[in-house]
Amino acid sequence: MTEESKMSHAQLEELLLQTAQLPWREKSLKGVHEKMLFRDEATGASIALIKFEKGVGIPQPHSHASNQSMYCISGKYEYTSTGVTLVAGSFYCNPKGNVHGPTFAHEETIVVEIYDGPHYPQKPSWYTDERDAH
Repeated sequence: MTEESKMSHAQLEELLLQTAQLPWREKSLKGVHEKMLFRDEATGASIALIKFEKGVGIPQPHSHASNQSMYCISGKYEYTSTGVTLVAGSFYCNPKGNVHGPTFAHEETIVVEIYDGPHYPQKPSWYTDERDAH
């Protein structure tokens, strides 16, 4: 993570990242990768690119401690319990506390994921690294 992406929103005046040059960080759930673009340490708000390899997804129903928004850049990503499917150009908004998932990537999928606060009320069982849950 760059120093710019660690800045608090209150300190942020302008930010430019060349995302193609940022390395993917593999999360502790195999096949899920992230490029953290912005995080406000004070509030937990964040913006990241998330890549799901084909055949990977979040294995269990879960909820978030804040509002989650996702914009699908490429791929096909399904919330299997409801059939809600993101494809390139899809925007998905999930309100705080709403139970959703599990999910499945039918092909390699890249989304922009935005949280307006912390990700989870507690670390989910599928992550072993605390960084993956906030």
